[in-house]
Amino acid sequence: MLPILFDSDLKSLPLIHRGKVRDIYAVGDDNMLIVTTDRLSAFDVVLPTAIPGKGVILTRVANFWFDYFKDVIPNQMSDVSLEEAVPDSTERARITGRAVVVKKLNALPIEAIVRGYIIGSGWKDYQTSGSICGIQLPTGLQLAEQLPEALYTPSSKASVGEHDENINFSDTIDIVGNDLAEQIKQVSLTLYNQAADYARPRGIIIADTKFEFGVDSDNRLTLIDEVLTPDSSRFWLADAYQAGTSPHSFDKQYIRDYLETLDWDKTSPGPELPTDVVHNTSDKYNEALLRLTR
Repeated sequence: MLPILFDSDLKSLPLIHRGKVRDIYAVGDDNMLIVTTDRLSAFDVVLPTAIPGKGVILTRVANFWFDYFKDVIPNQMSDVSLEEAVPDSTERARITGRAVVVKKLNALPIEAIVRGYIIGSGWKDYQTSGSICGIQLPTGLQLAEQLPEALYTPSSKASVGEHDENINFSDTIDIVGNDLAEQIKQVSLTLYNQAADYARPRGIIIADTKFEFGVDSDNRLTLIDEVLTPDSSRFWLADAYQAGTSPHSFDKQYIRDYLETLDWDKTSPGPELPTDVVHNTSDKYNEALLRLTR
């Protein structure tokens, strides 16, 4: 099992931001170093228990998708190598496999969520209103049923310890302007649909996912952060999928389901995870990696 990295704690670079899972450092004026730790966030709370090797898996999956979609949309990846960014070999050894050097961009405060199936908060919304985030749906849909078409349901980007909030498309126009809002919506749907078509023959249904974007100095939309990982998506086992039931997953829904059994109010501090839950989560993430990148 890979060693756990909960905090990267690099001394050679200035820390810009410590997120729920990622630590971000400045690399000169034009680049940043993103270190994906083994921290786990659920219900927008960083749990005290890490998942060994999770950061390495997430980095490999995200890098695969960045490369896969490089002809669809520009991405954050920089030409600066990790060796150039972190010359100290001891520090570099701690983060190798889980760190990438990216271009410094203006991150947009929107999570671009795309839903292909009805599950989670979307299912709860549908049960009470017949809609998801204000988008009316046909009656009689079952839990985990595929939607007639993928839905773009954005949310605001919350700070650590705060909850993301669903917003509608007009809200995104107010935040980033009409042109960028429309670009984000269309490219998010394109990325989701292409990824879903890629993953299905490999035994994975991508039920939903979230994308994040930034803009460069020319206001060009750029894909950033993570892409279609088990942290940012719901991955279901295609062979076992059946509408009307909660599908077997390769993502942190397993953790959410476990946490729902506890007497916890979903505020910080989060509960410690038992050993078997940690190991099962690690196995699920690793299987998603193998299925997508083999």
